[in-house]
Amino acid sequence: MNFIATKLEGCFVIEPKIITDERGYFMESFNERTFQKGVGQEIHFVQDNQSFSSKGVLRGLHYQTGEHAQAKLVRVLQGEVLDVAVDIRPDSPTYGQFEAVVLSGENQKQFFIPRGFAHGFLVLSETATFFYKCDNFYNKESEGGLLYNDKSIGINWNFNEDDLLISEKDQNLPTFENAKKVW
Repeated sequence: MNFIATKLEGCFVIEPKIITDERGYFMESFNERTFQKGVGQEIHFVQDNQSFSSKGVLRGLHYQTGEHAQAKLVRVLQGEVLDVAVDIRPDSPTYGQFEAVVLSGENQKQFFIPRGFAHGFLVLSETATFFYKCDNFYNKESEGGLLYNDKSIGINWNFNEDDLLISEKDQNLPTFENAKKVW
């Protein structure tokens, strides 16, 4: 696996080694030792989640606060998404900045997002199956979120806003300035 550091400290794009032949392909999608060495942290995942969505579905930007904060390792099993992480760590030099990565069933890339980041994705293909690992269990009282189109963050989703499919909950998330603090 190739671990590519992003401009956001602690976030990595991970490219697997894919072995192909006339039968198809094989790849190791996760190995705890390789992963921990690549990201330079001891991360123990405790929960896997999967979602299926149609083109234009935007989920996010979500995070968990305090002792329930979560690191995530995300990937797309089928389809294509624009995956986004926003640094919400108050003492970080990249506080308020974001990283956007195209993940697909074809490129097999993964994106590691440590604790202290908001996360969301937009489905670019007709459908997408999205899979992710979390290092902490979900806790409803610790939910936080950011409005996907907050001008102070400036994410260009490269998608017609009229064609976005966003839950009512996500449409009513606070701006970066008014959001619940992660710590």
